[in-house]
Amino acid sequence: MTTMLMVLAVLAVVFAAVFGHLAYRDRRRIGPDEDRAAVRDARAARHRDTAQWQHPESDGIRRPHLGGGG
Repeated sequence: MTTMLMVLAVLAVVFAAVFGHLAYRDRRRIGPDEDRAAVRDARAARHRDTAQWQHPESDGIRRPHLGGGG
């Protein structure tokens, strides 16, 4: 009887460990939509800044694009 209880206890601990690990991994992998949007916006801003730095304006002054057309 003691052996059976020990086996069940070990199986319960292993099951809990596997379940906990999978839950932790999935929680880290899948973030809220706001986080995805923030990462996407940050990447776009970095790409835009890099592109502006690599292609300076014709007068030779490197300044950020202020928007607007024309």
